[in-house]
This record gives sequence, structure tokens and C-alpha cells, in this order.
Amino acid sequence: MRSVLDQNYPNLEYIVMDGGSTDGSAEIIQKYADRLAYWRSEKDRGQFAAITEGFQHATGDIYAYLNSDDMYLPWAFQTVARIFSELPQVKWLTTTTMLIWNQHSQPVIVYRGMRKARTWFYRGWSLKQHGDLSGWIQQEATFWRRELWEAAGARMDASLYNGGDFELWARFWQHADLVTTQVPLAGFREHSGSKTGTAEGKADIVSINQNLLKQYRGETIHNPLLLRAAQLLLRLTGRGGRRFGSTINWVDYDMENDRWLYRSRYVI
Repeated sequence: MRSVLDQNYPNLEYIVMDGGSTDGSAEIIQKYADRLAYWRSEKDRGQFAAITEGFQHATGDIYAYLNSDDMYLPWAFQTVARIFSELPQVKWLTTTTMLIWNQHSQPVIVYRGMRKARTWFYRGWSLKQHGDLSGWIQQEATFWRRELWEAAGARMDASLYNGGDFELWARFWQHADLVTTQVPLAGFREHSGSKTGTAEGKADIVSINQNLLKQYRGETIHNPLLLRAAQLLLRLTGRGGRRFGSTINWVDYDMENDRWLYRSRYVI
């Protein structure tokens, strides 16, 4: 909560949904109640039902959610708000500089993520490493416009225990391209008690997400020979990107002119 409130962002609408915790969470939340737009601590229908309900109380233009283990970096809101304000074509945004906290809230690992493309996502590339680069979309560092949330159904899948963020991304990709920045925005706290804190938990997430992607098989090329041919066509002639691929989209900061610039190119 402090990683949110200590941003001192002037237009923050902070909503806290607690599932009736008995570990003192409600007392901590109540301590900050005067700085919250809405909060609740009672038994719910699970994490993703609670997140959906929380967003039903939201009236702002930029959305994100933070799980109880995770934290924002101090500049996150100012950076995200400026990018969205200067670049209206950005509908959702994430980072390619990913941070892991340990159980003591100390940053212990920083790793680079690859840029994101719609066809890559539906091909399952967001579920694996690509050399030194991760394909994963870091949930706690992902922000989106209200209009995209509404276009994608204004809900998370309450039937899921794991993978709710990935299922949401699959619907987001149907409406807009994900844009990346190199600026780190948040960190994921990894420990044995978290859903993905064990090898079995990580494998379960991957399995769930792979099954989810089966309903989107028509969105991209899966045959290795056809994929290689399309990639060669694009590399040698510059053609085929629109038909067989999609774009990677990112923002760069122009230091000289103090502005954010939107970049895009086709990939397969």
C-alpha cells in the first residue's frame, strides 16, 4: 500500500479489495482509509472476482492492479501518466525491465523482457525465455486505458485460480497492441508461499495459459516451415508483415526535446 500511496500522485483513485484476511490486513487498510476511494474486507469469490468488483468502483482513465505481494517503483505513476497523456495511441503499456523482490522486500534480480507482438503472444512466446530475454508480460507493471478494459468485457475470469492476468491479456490483444517502455515500473515479490513461488506453481501457470491459447490458434502461424518462410520474406523483401505478422510497439524518451516518442515495426 505504501508503494502506491507514497507516489503522491495527485489524481489517484486507490481501491483495496481484501478477502476477509485474519492476519491484521483489515487493521492496516483501515489505517489508510482516508486516502482510499473504496475498500472492503470480507469473504469474496476469489481473486479475479474481487478485482473485477474493485474496478466497478473506479471512475478514472488509467487502470492497473497490484497483488498483495508486489510493489510499484516510486516514479511509476508519473511516468505512466505522462506516456498515456502524450501518446493517445498507447492503449496499454508494460515494461521490459523486470524486477524481483525477495521475501524481505529487497530487490534481488533484474532481468530484461522482449518487446511484445500480438502474433508472438498468441504463438505462446509470452510463456518462455528467448535467450537472455523473457517473453512474460509483467502483470504488476502493466497499465491500460479504461476504454480498453470496457472493450474487452470489463471483467476478469472469476472461474480461474491462476492465469487471470494472461486471460485478460488475450482479450486485450483483440483490441489493441501492447506498448513497452524500458523504464522499470514495479517488482514481483517471489517466495515459497506465493502462487508461483515453487516450480510446480510456475508449471501450473504455464499449462493453464497454454490451454487458454488453444482458442486463439487462428491468430498466428504455428507451422515451423511456414513461419520460417514468412520470416525470410519479411527480412529479405520487407513484405508480408501485415499479412502474416504484427507489430512490436514501444516508446523512447527524447531527452533533447523532453518528450516521449512512439515507435513501431513489423515482425513475424
